[in-house]
Amino acid sequence: MTGITVIILTKNEARHIARAIASVAPFATRVLVIDSGATDDTVALARAAGAEVLHHPWVNYATQFNWALDQLGPEDGWVLRLDADEVVTPTLAAEISAGLPDVAGLTVLRSMWFQGQPVRFGGVFPTRMLRLIRAGQGRCEDRWMDEHLIANGPVAHLSGQIIDDNRKSLDWWTAKHNAYANREVIDILNHRHGFLPQSRLIARATGRPAAIKRWIKEHFYARLPGGLRAGLYFLYRYVLRLGMLDGRRARAFHVLQGFWYRYLVDAKLAEVTHHMAVSGAGPVAAIHDILGIDLAIAQPAKAQRAA
Repeated sequence: MTGITVIILTKNEARHIARAIASVAPFATRVLVIDSGATDDTVALARAAGAEVLHHPWVNYATQFNWALDQLGPEDGWVLRLDADEVVTPTLAAEISAGLPDVAGLTVLRSMWFQGQPVRFGGVFPTRMLRLIRAGQGRCEDRWMDEHLIANGPVAHLSGQIIDDNRKSLDWWTAKHNAYANREVIDILNHRHGFLPQSRLIARATGRPAAIKRWIKEHFYARLPGGLRAGLYFLYRYVLRLGMLDGRRARAFHVLQGFWYRYLVDAKLAEVTHHMAVSGAGPVAAIHDILGIDLAIAQPAKAQRAA
């Protein structure tokens, strides 16, 4: 069987890292942890579990993952993207161990647990995502948010699942999504103004469901009034797609991720665009002034011209 390298990006993931590495033990020939400055026991636990650890400063997920890909050689064979708070199910591990088809990429199903409960309703999980690519035959989209892997060739599908089961506090979750909202605002403004290179989904390369979701988000959801669209999306998930039938803690996921987060993105977007209107600042300068993010770190020449 061709080698399989698992790439896990980390920062302060001591609670999850050993569990993630253990879930890929049946098939992984190499586990590569890319740490961006952990101050807990993440690095020690990863090494104790048999992983190699490299260090690289954080800019965004796409930049970090593509840097990790650049550290690989042809002997690494397949590459599996796995988040530190995710686990590969035994069913998927057995499917991978049995041998993979001669394609450039493979999609898997991804499900979510929230505060210890599965999210079964709401029409969001399981979702199919490209998570396995052949080394040298794919990259991560150059986006600040909602980035996908892209395979340079045919894509096939596995039936097994990856489970996202983060066990950190709700305070951590809201702080993380506050940062996500900043990144999504950058992508929305970039879609409007084109100050950074823009990556487009290719259905064949990422899987058709991801392409459809991206199209709906950019061509329908984005045209609805800010704030109103968050409420409509929540009603769609919670009422029409029966999110209300999930367990108490899982229902909180629909409220927080399906309404609070979406409204937060709209509010931040309005704040940045208002600053642009009253100050005359360009989008890059306004993002720096309001969100405190210096885009010149990731794309210096392009960002400086746009400022």
